[in-house]
Amino acid sequence: MTEENDRLLKGRRMLAQVDGNAAADTLSQLADIAPDVPKLIQEFAFGDIYTRSGLDLKQREMITITALLVQGDTAGQLQVHIQGALHVGLTQEEIVETFIQCIPYIGFPRVLNALSVARQVFTNNDDQNE
Repeated sequence: MTEENDRLLKGRRMLAQVDGNAAADTLSQLADIAPDVPKLIQEFAFGDIYTRSGLDLKQREMITITALLVQGDTAGQLQVHIQGALHVGLTQEEIVETFIQCIPYIGFPRVLNALSVARQVFTNNDDQNE
């Protein structure tokens, strides 16, 4: 197996571990316009970065949702990674507290937007669990 194929396989496995099926829709939506982007996401972000030692998946997802919150205008990616955060074991309370922690540093508007996305994810999860 080539190194490139190994990176892709590691990335696919890690993506499934983090996001379950949540990321599959996002990646498939890119296939017709930018077919290389899903491969790059899987190889680099999940194959190279997420598989590094030093942080567990809960910590990685907490950092990721914080980074997306700080950037603003990332609702789609934030939705996927909030779902991923729940999937790897963060609680709804931990996600909300992560966002609240950011208020003094980036302000209310971006935190309120992130909380709105979180509410949607939490509601969808609650509906699916009933």
